[in-house]
Amino acid sequence: MDTSKHILSTLFQQLGLAADDAGMEQFVRQHSPLPPEVVLADADFWSLGQSQFLREGLEDDSDWAEAIDELSALLRH
Repeated sequence: MDTSKHILSTLFQQLGLAADDAGMEQFVRQHSPLPPEVVLADADFWSLGQSQFLREGLEDDSDWAEAIDELSALLRH
């Protein structure tokens, strides 16, 4: 069982994205602002696998949900 704490950088790693501060900041800048009516998992910049992971993480209220919510908020700022 995975007992590690899922924070924003581990979410980026899980999604196959650069997880260092510079990489995360660049991703957020590149894809912001995400319109409020767009569900995070439906954004056009995700692959199918990334989209499914985000959707399932929120639907299942998994350990990833908090980090996914944080990413969503960053992209909408």
